[in-house]
Amino acid sequence: MPAKNHLDQEQKERLLKTLKEHENPYVREKILILLLMNDGKTYQEISNFLDIAYPTVAYWAVHGDPDNLESFLDGRREGNFRKVTKEYEDILLEVIEKSPAEYGYEFGRWTAARLATYMKEPTGINLSGSQVRRILERKKYVYLWAKYSLEEKQNPEKRKAFKEKLREYLRITKESPERLQVWFWDESGFSLRVIRRKNWGKKGTRKQITGQRKRGRVNIMGGLRYHDKKRINFVIKKGNADVFYEQIQSWNNFLLQEWLEQGKAIEEFKDGSAKIVIILDNASFHKRKDILAKIESEMPNIILEFLPPYSPDYNLIELVWHSAKEYIAHRLFESVSQLEQLLNKLLNQGGLIIKWERKIKNKGNAVY
Repeated sequence: MPAKNHLDQEQKERLLKTLKEHENPYVREKILILLLMNDGKTYQEISNFLDIAYPTVAYWAVHGDPDNLESFLDGRREGNFRKVTKEYEDILLEVIEKSPAEYGYEFGRWTAARLATYMKEPTGINLSGSQVRRILERKKYVYLWAKYSLEEKQNPEKRKAFKEKLREYLRITKESPERLQVWFWDESGFSLRVIRRKNWGKKGTRKQITGQRKRGRVNIMGGLRYHDKKRINFVIKKGNADVFYEQIQSWNNFLLQEWLEQGKAIEEFKDGSAKIVIILDNASFHKRKDILAKIESEMPNIILEFLPPYSPDYNLIELVWHSAKEYIAHRLFESVSQLEQLLNKLLNQGGLIIKWERKIKNKGNAVY
């Protein structure tokens, strides 16, 4: 332990000058330790006065060299213990939003370790991957599976035009459903294979679900009415143009039955019922010319509006499929008929609760 007045006059003046001029607060702190030791203060008194740890005072009282100012620079701070600056964080958040290819790398994604390696060059701060991960978590970043995107295949102008048209259709049907009905139409398949989803479990453990792979599936084709969320769904063997036409006929018969239940004459249905807009995707069997001609001839009140390419996020019925698959997740069905029975209850009998405010997102082939 250095004795009182162990510094000579030249050392003391050099330390006082550095104390006033040096920008690094850690260096100034260590100079103060030596100066206070020179005044006869104890380690504990210096620790209390500077509000720093006792071991820190003891270390620098011995290792701080008044003739070598470089000794006051903590070598540990040049490595993984160096303090992160705001500039470091700003650059990190800018880098993580860009592709590694923009910085000349061949790998396709950033990991915390790769970010730490890159960040050393522009900032001079060498952190570990775990330190970078903690910074990102503090900034509300999470490490998730990337999603497949359809944006490259989409036509922004067509999407914008369709969105405006759809908005107008929905405005009218909200105000006057007797004049216009908007239906969303689609197909979906439900397999006997168990659907895996997130589940609650005790931290450190993971619940298991059966890995049995039963053969068989139920294919559904149907529609969702916008203004009252009425759903009509049909079980089909497979999706093709003829099946599409048959289900449109069945669906139209349902609308006719609704018309008759209101006490209206069957003869008035064609010309007196609401115009029907059906929103559907561009599946080739939806567009077969002879089928389109039949629908136009036999059901003139129906208008088919095809979605812009790669735009399932504009089809509200996708929420129905997603909600149904969420409902049956982790459930093992013994047979196709058992699955079909539950789907009928969920999709046609109001057994499925759907959060309609939920946003539909493009995730490649998976949409919700």
